[in-house]
Amino acid sequence: MSAESVTGEYETQQPNATGKLVILMVSAFVDMLGMLMLVPLLPFYAENLGANGTIVGLLIASFPIAQLLSAPYWGRFSDRFGRRPALMVSLLASAIAFVVFAYADSLWLLFLSRIVQGAGGGTVGVIQAYVADATKPDDRARALGWLSAATNAGVAIGPVFGAWLRPLGAEWPGLVAAMLCVVNMAFVWLYLTEARAINTADRKAAVAPRGASRAALLRVLSHPKEPASRLIQIYALAIGAFQGSTALLALFLGFKFGVTELTIGYFFTYIGILSVVTRALFLGPLVDRFGEAHLARIGLVLLIAGLIGLGLAPNVVTLAIAVGLLPLGTAFTFPCVTALLSRVIGSAQRGLYMGVQQTYGGLSRVAFPIIFGRAYDTIGQASPFYISAFIVALAFLLAHNIASFVPRKKLAAA
Repeated sequence: MSAESVTGEYETQQPNATGKLVILMVSAFVDMLGMLMLVPLLPFYAENLGANGTIVGLLIASFPIAQLLSAPYWGRFSDRFGRRPALMVSLLASAIAFVVFAYADSLWLLFLSRIVQGAGGGTVGVIQAYVADATKPDDRARALGWLSAATNAGVAIGPVFGAWLRPLGAEWPGLVAAMLCVVNMAFVWLYLTEARAINTADRKAAVAPRGASRAALLRVLSHPKEPASRLIQIYALAIGAFQGSTALLALFLGFKFGVTELTIGYFFTYIGILSVVTRALFLGPLVDRFGEAHLARIGLVLLIAGLIGLGLAPNVVTLAIAVGLLPLGTAFTFPCVTALLSRVIGSAQRGLYMGVQQTYGGLSRVAFPIIFGRAYDTIGQASPFYISAFIVALAFLLAHNIASFVPRKKLAAA
């Protein structure tokens, strides 16, 4: 399907698209707020239970293992029955997982918590498909940027809440996170409606042919030069390298700079604030000026520089500068790549391909934390960041011609 035909499907913008986006942003913020109350604490909890870097890497990887198995099916489910039911299941799974986390007194319970959340967390692609449904193609990168700004606001605030709750007891962060999920479910049920009407043709496209999920997954490998395949490859390499290295970030900062579970939250807050400001204030204007393809490549360069600088940082000042490049790189890269993917895929299968993107991203998020965890234990504490920078450089090479996938419209003369 050509980019032009996909674009033609959305010439008529839904009148309440802005309202739907605001509701989705609130829901994404609350969801991420609960999750980030726990994620910075996870390596320290595991270390207290006897885990080393390799085990922490496996623990981090257990979430995307479960997520990648479920993502394409959640995508097809949402294409057929709607985005809203899939989001409700995801929030319920997170609530259950957070309760397990709250009372985890062994490593296997921490693994169980991550797996339960991942199995119901294949809906990241569903949320992205929801935004694509509700916005015009030219506005998607901006809308995805606003959505990610909302999630990063949760990243900024959540770790601080987790650090404040931790002295009350080990179970408090998990219980409060579960409560937030329940509140979020009620909010979604009351206020979030479907972004598009699901007609008979869409239902048929979502269920036929049988094995479409497997075919879409294999097509990324069998037709690697197709626009959708190339964009999914870029996303998978970059997201896996970034998240794989940051999985060891807490242990690295504890080793080199004395960061603890009571202070790690402030570090994540710094990253979150930079992410919110970048995505909310700068992403939209920069997309208008450079286009999604060029801005994505700029983001990859910033990500490479930040990862290398993180491994080399000799003091807190240079560390802060290097870390500051990471949210800039991710803010410019991932919303733009996802927006480009939404423009080369038709609406009836957009949820499917967004799920495929999350599956390949999940595969890399499985492999890289394990590899980086082993490298942390055997090669050196800074080695995951250098390996990650090399992988992102490979993604940059793949992105050399993505500007040709969706030609930019000529700017109207002033």
